[in-house]
Amino acid sequence: MRIEIWSDIACPWCYIGKRRFETALDGFAHRDEVEVIWRSFQLDPSLPDHFDGTETEYLSQTKGMPADQVRQMFDQISRQAAEEGLDYDFDAIVVANSFIAHRFLHFARAHGLMPEAKEALLSGHFEKGRDIGDIAYLAEVGTSLGLDAAQIRRVLESEEFTAEVRADISEARALGATGVPFFVIDRRYAISGAQPTAVFAEALETAWSENQKITVLAGGGSDDSRESGEGAVCGPDGCD
Repeated sequence: MRIEIWSDIACPWCYIGKRRFETALDGFAHRDEVEVIWRSFQLDPSLPDHFDGTETEYLSQTKGMPADQVRQMFDQISRQAAEEGLDYDFDAIVVANSFIAHRFLHFARAHGLMPEAKEALLSGHFEKGRDIGDIAYLAEVGTSLGLDAAQIRRVLESEEFTAEVRADISEARALGATGVPFFVIDRRYAISGAQPTAVFAEALETAWSENQKITVLAGGGSDDSRESGEGAVCGPDGCD
């Protein structure tokens, strides 16, 4: 079974959704027969290479959200992240365009290290305040995974893997994704948002036993479910 996951490194619900999905996959009887493929998506392609300010200031200035509202949103997301064993630090986040980091992920995929690179960048961005738009940091991550730092710098200073990132984004839109995380199982089922672990577990079982055209199993949700973080999603205008 093949599962493709579209996500953005700068998406807080994507990391939470990753953990919930992984928990479900760990409990899936056929997990050794599941291939997981990470795909690129950008929530905010218009973001400059770097923004000189905090994540709160960026959202307040660009999305017109009051700072208090942004901080409340971050507090709620942080609580949900903590339940999955993640330690978010929104005050330390370096606001940077994620495109070059997605190119690095495709480079890592070419060396069979996409999952490890994805985890490292998400943790670096949300938990450690590292700069995902900085080639030196990306080379550091790559080196920790056994990749050659000089080769990473050469690739990222060129246009290599630009087409691959753009192709992923176009494909997500063609499949109907309007936000991330977005999970597609065998091109038959789609799951939108950081759903509860039980939803992912049920989807894995259903997809394993049935064969039908792609159907959205979960998305959107009631106000109550969004408040609890169930099925929460990030889109171009911000995060639930």
